[in-house]
Amino acid sequence: MLLFWAVAGILTAAAAGLILMRAAGASAEAAVVDPAPALYRRQLGEIDDLAERGLMGDAERAAAHAEAGRRLLAATDSPAEVWNANPRARRFVLLVLAAAPALALGLYLNVGSPGTADQPYARRLAAWQRSDLASLNPPEIAAVLRQATSERPNEAEGFRLLGLAESASQNPIAAVRALRRAAQIAPERPDIWLMLGQAQVAAAGGKASEAQGAFARALQLVPGDPTARYFLAGAKADAGRTAEAVADLTALAAEFPAGDDRRAQVQAAIARLQGQPAAATPDAAADPGQLAMIQGMVAGLAARLATKPDDPDGWVRLVRAYAVLGDTTKRDAAYATAHAKYAKAPQVLEQLDEAAKAEAQGLTR
Repeated sequence: MLLFWAVAGILTAAAAGLILMRAAGASAEAAVVDPAPALYRRQLGEIDDLAERGLMGDAERAAAHAEAGRRLLAATDSPAEVWNANPRARRFVLLVLAAAPALALGLYLNVGSPGTADQPYARRLAAWQRSDLASLNPPEIAAVLRQATSERPNEAEGFRLLGLAESASQNPIAAVRALRRAAQIAPERPDIWLMLGQAQVAAAGGKASEAQGAFARALQLVPGDPTARYFLAGAKADAGRTAEAVADLTALAAEFPAGDDRRAQVQAAIARLQGQPAAATPDAAADPGQLAMIQGMVAGLAARLATKPDDPDGWVRLVRAYAVLGDTTKRDAAYATAHAKYAKAPQVLEQLDEAAKAEAQGLTR
């Protein structure tokens, strides 16, 4: 580690010296020659060349010639003030740049951990594989599942679980990739097609039109599936076919009992399409298996932070997860704990504030 810092300091000083040397050379050339008159003379020659080749009319040639000539005269009569560098300033800048790595090294030796061993990714992955999944955060679970699916590339369930983990890791594009592979392996499983469609909607920023193929396939496998019908109606709304979308959602809402949360969700979607205010409602498309795994991941994250609380990113993820799940009590408790712990870290506080404002997706039942 010390060797790294020494090499880094030498390279930084060398780079600074080269930059200052080139800047000094440019300054010396600028002090001798003003490039503006030569530039305008060349422009006059180019105008004549274009006119001789028939690419410019006489009137255009005269106007361009007059403008270039005017600029040439102005540059000749009042040459621009050229830039020149102060040699003392160059020496000061070089000294500062050379001292910066040395200062950084000193601070690192005082407040850092130079004796900490390297943590290669392969070693961390092996540790995650030996750990209880409940103790891992979503990106770590996704890493374990990526390794598992690479070793068993023909098991659809592994890719389905990987898609869930990637979604929980806020990586919808990777989730789509994993679920698409799962759908290729098991094309007759409607649950995978539904998950793929929802992941595609998330990757497209909420646009259901990007997932019509997946939901149409799910509807073929399970005629009348409410989740597929809900999102296919949303695709029609995205395409500007609002009346058709409202009609489809109205028919869907009529199939649910009056006290069913899904009925309230569909009615809220209808109200939004009609420009009417609608109260927040549970998500009609929440999959019980997906919900259970997400809740398990959140519980695992909370348990890990209880034993290892010095993890600002973990607290931000926990607050956001509770906000998305709609669990305001746990969200506020986690926010208060993290806010007190990082009261002197404004960047972390800002991230916590944004996480707490995350829109609830109505996943709780």
